[in-house]
Amino acid sequence: MTPIRFSPSSLREGRWYEYLMRFVLGGAATVFTGLVSSRYGASIGGLFLALPAIFCASATLIEKHEIRRKREAGLAGERRGKEAAALDAAGAALGAIGLLAFAIVFSLIVESSIPAAFVSASLAWLIVSVAAWYVRRKMRSARRRRTAGKTSGSAISRSRYG
Repeated sequence: MTPIRFSPSSLREGRWYEYLMRFVLGGAATVFTGLVSSRYGASIGGLFLALPAIFCASATLIEKHEIRRKREAGLAGERRGKEAAALDAAGAALGAIGLLAFAIVFSLIVESSIPAAFVSASLAWLIVSVAAWYVRRKMRSARRRRTAGKTSGSAISRSRYG
């Protein structure tokens, strides 16, 4: 299993205005959530806070960076850009599953102890997110093996039988 790594070099790939756009969109989403919370209550506002505030901006920036990186290497890059953005979206979805586990565990424990609720909910988020990532990875590799087996098997049949 490949370990998860932090790569600070990718921070240098971004332009200052891209980071500004992320900051502004994230701040705007937070202000919007505050307005919704003050109007409709914390339970409704919390639903909006759980939405990835800067996901759209980051997905488009990831796509642009990958396309630019491939063009600098003399390749088209559109497909790679879309794949990188799709991978980021899959990670956001897996993280959202972890956040759901966080919310459930926190709501079950918060009445007895707030610190225990935060610790337990954080552990639930970590365990569920990593487990979801692991399951997704295993499913993808199994799908690739099935696809590779079908492709090579049909190629062998065609070559033998005309």
